Amino acid sequence: MPTLKNLNLQKLQIIIFLICSFSYAQKSELDIAYDYFQKATKFDNENNHFKAYENYTKSLHLYKKVNAFDSIAKCNLILFDILQSQNDLNYDAKPFLDAYYQFALQKNDSLKILTSYFRYAEYNFDRNPRLASNFYHKAIKYTKKSSSIAIAYANLALLYTQTQPDSARFYFKKNLDLIDITNSNALISFYINYANFFQKQGDYKEAIIQLKKAEEIEPTAYKLKYDKILYEKFANCYKGLGDYKNAYSYYEKYNIANDSLNFTAQNIAISDLDKKYQTAEKEKRILEVEAKNKEQKKLIIWTVVSLFLIGIISFLALKNSNKKQKLANQEKELEKQKNLTLLKEQELVVINAMIEGQEKERKQIAEDLHDNIGSVLATLKLHFENLKLNREKKQFDQEKLYEKTENLIDETYKKIRGIAHAKNAGVIANVGLLNAVQIMAQKISEADKIQIEVVHFGLNQRLENSLEITIFRIIQELITNVIKHAEANNVTINISLYDNMVNIIFEDDGKGFEKNKVTFSNGMGLDSIEKRITHLNGSFEIDSTIGKGTTFVLNIPIE
Repeated sequence: MPTLKNLNLQKLQIIIFLICSFSYAQKSELDIAYDYFQKATKFDNENNHFKAYENYTKSLHLYKKVNAFDSIAKCNLILFDILQSQNDLNYDAKPFLDAYYQFALQKNDSLKILTSYFRYAEYNFDRNPRLASNFYHKAIKYTKKSSSIAIAYANLALLYTQTQPDSARFYFKKNLDLIDITNSNALISFYINYANFFQKQGDYKEAIIQLKKAEEIEPTAYKLKYDKILYEKFANCYKGLGDYKNAYSYYEKYNIANDSLNFTAQNIAISDLDKKYQTAEKEKRILEVEAKNKEQKKLIIWTVVSLFLIGIISFLALKNSNKKQKLANQEKELEKQKNLTLLKEQELVVINAMIEGQEKERKQIAEDLHDNIGSVLATLKLHFENLKLNREKKQFDQEKLYEKTENLIDETYKKIRGIAHAKNAGVIANVGLLNAVQIMAQKISEADKIQIEVVHFGLNQRLENSLEITIFRIIQELITNVIKHAEANNVTINISLYDNMVNIIFEDDGKGFEKNKVTFSNGMGLDSIEKRITHLNGSFEIDSTIGKGTTFVLNIPIE
């Protein structure tokens, strides 16, 4: 029967296998995408734009699947260039350029941003010349490379050729100062654009001079495209001079170049894309993929072995970590027990202090009764004995003796009343119920073991003295229970007087208890509290939840 450890190792092996399979699939898709890209580049160089577009589109789709963002951007730019170069194509190339530009901004790639400016200018050259001019000026400000600035000047010159000849001439001269003479394609473009400028001004001879300079240069790419442009420009300029023989000769060359390019046949109609694959190409691609797969199998095997070893090491490290965590938890539990013991000891100190205070108070009461009341009562006894003797012998003034005896009784009553007032925890004397409860809460809170908050409403005037004493003793008993049993940190006492009803809500955040398992005679003082409230015709409710504290609700009517 397999053990838990073996099951975990089997799961780990399956996960590693899935990871490797996914990695293998990723590499395969990348390879196929690269394959399409290489074919598209070959077709593009051969001016076969239809096939180039088709393969770049497939490559872009696969690169998107594997999140190859740099390659996606490259495909977007090339697809924009292909679509932009086509004539009479009812398809907007701008979305490809927008995607490329957004990627450039995200990467903060200065070269890609500069390229985007040039392509936006090219896109708007005929659509919106002013916007195109803005993009060329953005490019000039953005770069310090003389070659890039030269290209911007050349295009600005071309842009202003028709509308602002002086500006065009200015930018042509600036372009010529910066152009790289080793860049044959750039030189050809310059001379063609310069010739176009002179042609627009009607200076056909100067235009032909510039075109001949361009014709002498061999382009590094797009020879047919440049030939087509040059031949057409030559034909138009000779026609403008009235040299129809040379004009006809160059028109024939133009037609040959135009037929070779076959732009009309290669205009990309997206709705008519040929979805069929050549069988030979399919088989060749499959064979290439299979060959690459074989080469990668060895790498996958080594990857699996490495990941398996890493998995074992991770498992052992996790096991060791769990053991350390268990020891740490045990240490925390011991620390918690120590803290609980310390809390209980501190609670006992508080309770002992309260008991000691009560004992001192009782002793003081006994001393007051003995010292003050005892002597008065002894004197009162002598007066009664004199009254008894005087009734028989008539030796004293009877009225004066009665008066003295009555004064002694009044004095005794006042002294007893004074002792009671002084020993009622400040309730009866001057402070009243609310202040007495607040003083008691403050004194207990100063021990920093339990915080008591007193909230009141409607207690704007004193209650009947005996009622205040009873309520005070009830609250005192509840606080004692919390200190002894609840293990609480906070207590809230809400006291309110509304509609001839005193409402007390006493809440603690202690450990709570199961109400049905607690009897009122188990030493928690609840029996005494209930009897006092019953005597006052009030109600007493308890709501307690283990781990969430206890709430006592008391309602006491005022007669």
